[in-house]
Amino acid sequence: MVPSVGKRRNGSVRSIVPSFLKMALIVSSIMLILHADSTASLILQKNGVSMMLFNWNLERRAWSQQHSRTGGRPELQQQSRQQRRRHGSSTGLQMMEELICDVAIVGGGPAGCTCALYTSRADLKTIILDKNPAVGALAITSHIANYPGVDRSMSGAELLEQMKVQAIQYGTEYYDRAQVFLIDIEDEGDGSNSNELHNKVVYTPDYKVKARALVLATGAMGRSLPFLPGEEEFLGSGVSYCATCDGAFYRGSEVAVYGATREAMDEALFLTKFASTVHWITPTDVLSCLERNKIMKKVECNANFDEEGYQALTAQPNVKHWNKARILNVLGDASGVTGVTIKGILGEDGEQQEQVIPVEGAFIYGAGGGSKPITEFCQGKVELDESGGVVVDRDTLETSVKGVFAIGDIRNTAYKQVVVAAADGCIAAMSIEKFLKGRNRVKVDWIHK
Repeated sequence: MVPSVGKRRNGSVRSIVPSFLKMALIVSSIMLILHADSTASLILQKNGVSMMLFNWNLERRAWSQQHSRTGGRPELQQQSRQQRRRHGSSTGLQMMEELICDVAIVGGGPAGCTCALYTSRADLKTIILDKNPAVGALAITSHIANYPGVDRSMSGAELLEQMKVQAIQYGTEYYDRAQVFLIDIEDEGDGSNSNELHNKVVYTPDYKVKARALVLATGAMGRSLPFLPGEEEFLGSGVSYCATCDGAFYRGSEVAVYGATREAMDEALFLTKFASTVHWITPTDVLSCLERNKIMKKVECNANFDEEGYQALTAQPNVKHWNKARILNVLGDASGVTGVTIKGILGEDGEQQEQVIPVEGAFIYGAGGGSKPITEFCQGKVELDESGGVVVDRDTLETSVKGVFAIGDIRNTAYKQVVVAAADGCIAAMSIEKFLKGRNRVKVDWIHK
């Protein structure tokens, strides 16, 4: 359990910082002052659980404090300043500012913004902590073609900006560049008044947020391996992690799908409806695995590999399988992706060779993917399923912890769509309103006349 840094007694808050923590703060202060352009990290162990107290880069902090928490929109800056107090210099060490709210939302994507819109309309003080509004799955989508009521020429970033502005206009406090590195659930006592306690705590380098309800909405753009050369550069301009989202943009074009998992095969199969050729590139020797399986039965060369999926995919006439080959880099120019360079045993001589495959889209799942639920900051506080998604109640979207909800792709749902994420935000918000106000039934957000 993370050591408590505040304890309520007789209606007041008394700080109780252990002596070792005070010493750690002093040491970190010296490190940060002497090394203003470097990151100082301090890991404390308490009952075997790692607590990252600081991961501060002063150069980033100075920029972050100068940048508007409203994303730089002039018309919202004054409103934002009136809603929140700010203090301290941008170059010296600061203690975390403590923020108190009814609902804290980690993540500013479509799920988080929709949830904030509903909770703010319900007169619940709501805070969004957004790491970077420019890197989420919606933000990097070049065009939105399947969100109801939205012009097909609108980009994902434009739609997300509208969602954010709408939430702020209803009273949501939006904190940009807020890197959440830890959450904690403080003791609820006997649990009889759990909806009244500000016992859900979120830590960022700048803020300690205490809320009555917590929403996890960080999405599933996490990675287990580094980017391939060119992958990050062309992300959103030909590189994608979601065929269902972007497949229709490649009608009649050649695309590459990298990975031997069931997810990669499902995505490649979906792309066969649109692409003229789907180049399926597998870094593992899928064919040898299948041969061994025929002889020995039940042999697994990849825990996520599925033989039925393989048969269905390779039966498609527009699929070309590049077995035991890996992508070296993603190629492109100002127009976007133009090809991928692969290396493998591509000829009959059995020698390793390199080859450029001309494609307009690269769907990458074999290099860490970019579709892993982002849950590292949870530190085991909520239950996860085998795939790494947060486990929730299907009706309320509440996690294994009372008062903590998870929405959008962090649940690792197969339906990774903007409209589904927004729907999750609505469901969670109405569940939260019911929980915090002690209602027996969900309150409808509109009145029929």
